[in-house]
Amino acid sequence: MSGAEEHRAAGAGAPPPPGELRPAGEPGAAAGLREERRPDGERRPEVVSTRPLIDKLGVQPGARIAIVGVDDPDVLALIRDRTPDVTLGEPLPDTDIAFLAADTTAELDALPALRARIVPAGAIWVVSRKGKAATLRDVEVIAAARAHDLVDNKVVAFSATHTALRLVIPRALRPGDGIRR
Repeated sequence: MSGAEEHRAAGAGAPPPPGELRPAGEPGAAAGLREERRPDGERRPEVVSTRPLIDKLGVQPGARIAIVGVDDPDVLALIRDRTPDVTLGEPLPDTDIAFLAADTTAELDALPALRARIVPAGAIWVVSRKGKAATLRDVEVIAAARAHDLVDNKVVAFSATHTALRLVIPRALRPGDGIRR
């Protein structure tokens, strides 16, 4: 029996022995932490973000947003609650963030047109199915991004069924300071 198992068997009032973490949800567990068990047996704390999805996506009040093919009424409502400047379909010039639904590499052909419409410090979120239903791999999105002078820098669980990978223009390729005035 491990130290954590002995501790749980003895009662859950005191903190676990040094070096042990309690699983999230167990009394006394640190907020936002859970134990990650790696294949080699090593245990590491895994931080679970509690930030709202809209904040993870970087949607700021007043931001210009374009939704290209993403059909998620809940996320669309979150975005519209944050900013009124939302376009469905082709982005307007100087768009801050574009959301592109893509489940095939052919759908990634929209990246150059989207890149041309976002502000230098803007982002393109590629939203695709995740898990066993996935038909587009992250490496395919990354390869298409690099082919159009974009880099990936964040991934978010967009919904229970979809993931989103953020693509941005590398700083070295941004004109000026990359901030829309």
